[in-house]
Amino acid sequence: DISADSLQRAEHTARKEGIRNVTFRQGDIFHLPFEEEMFDHIFICFVLEHLTEPQRALEQLRPLLKEGGTLTVIEGDHGSTFFHPEDPDARLAIDCLVRLQQQAGGNALIGRQLYPLLAGAGYSDIQVSPRMVYVDASRPGLVEGFTKLTFTAMVEGVAEEVHRQGLMSREAWERGIAALYRAAEANGVFCYTFFKATARK
Repeated sequence: DISADSLQRAEHTARKEGIRNVTFRQGDIFHLPFEEEMFDHIFICFVLEHLTEPQRALEQLRPLLKEGGTLTVIEGDHGSTFFHPEDPDARLAIDCLVRLQQQAGGNALIGRQLYPLLAGAGYSDIQVSPRMVYVDASRPGLVEGFTKLTFTAMVEGVAEEVHRQGLMSREAWERGIAALYRAAEANGVFCYTFFKATARK
């Protein structure tokens, strides 16, 4: 990981859980300190969406795989979000998050692009499968853990920047966030799709 703080927290968690067979290393995905053909498999999760050059990152990783080695990539796609009750302000709030990530050089809609990115980076045997997370009141763990604490919290997290740039009025923003929380209530439904891609060198 590029973040020393994230690595420190991850290492602390691993040690606390008694996990000993993991090595933590800090590095930039474009300048990794590894030799060519060092890995049998590389796993990437929620990384490409934050990069300005995701295909170049995939190209940089390919030489690190042994011949015939494999790669797994998992990314989300905020455009796959569906919820009930539907609400235009909630939809606009999500669009603000997508726009802000784009301004930062990332792509919150990257899940749908995994196949062409991997093909363009020279991988073969590419398989992409959508992995839908469907949440209703019969799944209280997902209601709390995904609808509220993951997705809605992520949208809420950009409130200050949304207001600073004037992307939505405060009133519309608050209505939108309230609508996302309504999707976590007894009559609400929330749906999101992740994309899992596997490929071979």
